[in-house]
Amino acid sequence: MSVLGGVSARPDFDTEAPTVPVHIGIIMDGNGRWAEARGLPRVAGHRKGVDALRRTVRHAAKLGVRHLTVFSFSSENWSRPAQEVASLMGLLRRFIEQDLRELDQNNIRVRPIGRRDNLSKEINELLTHAEETTRANTGMTLLVAFNYGGRDEIARACRIVAERVAAGEIAADAVDETLIASYLDTAGIPDPDLIIRTSGESRLSNFLMWQAAYAEFVFVPELWPDFDEAALEAALSEFRNRNRRFGGVVAGVTGG
Repeated sequence: MSVLGGVSARPDFDTEAPTVPVHIGIIMDGNGRWAEARGLPRVAGHRKGVDALRRTVRHAAKLGVRHLTVFSFSSENWSRPAQEVASLMGLLRRFIEQDLRELDQNNIRVRPIGRRDNLSKEINELLTHAEETTRANTGMTLLVAFNYGGRDEIARACRIVAERVAAGEIAADAVDETLIASYLDTAGIPDPDLIIRTSGESRLSNFLMWQAAYAEFVFVPELWPDFDEAALEAALSEFRNRNRRFGGVVAGVTGG
């Protein structure tokens, strides 16, 4: 699949699942429930969730995953209690301060996605620092979905396209999926092959709404702090057994 100029609705690659997905998205769910089950404050679950994130990033890079997108903080998470939000901001700060050097040394590129114009100056500077420090790296790209919502992302892209049409820079009949995709936060990144959600929940929750059109979904029972290398390997094993038809028909395969 070409990663230039957006991504088509019908990706042009083999319908057999590759040994390792090119792009994995993860909805890291269950930190609060993990803590509550142990009589701990929710922030303790978020701290353990950072440990799970470290394990997953290291293992995904070791396996040869080219792009890993993690849903770290949604645009809806601001409605959580102020103390919990403040704790999450602190964890983001510590993760960047403590882990950025290791990510950079391991040739991992950090690319934040999500809305930036309504974030504090401090958080914006942290995200920019991580992005700039690792920009030249050529290994796995770690996309950090922060203050991110899939519908908001699509709306922002469409707004830019509409402004360009109104300015006469783009003809209305030139607006297509490829053009819109080129204005998404993930522009230049192939759509995810696999999306994993932890904690047993079975919904997308506004994550990569456009990009997930032909992704395979694996919902696992582990709460995010318990997600480890074995859980990732199990999800990848299930992915390999899928037949990816992208709306077409594969010879010898029955079903819709």
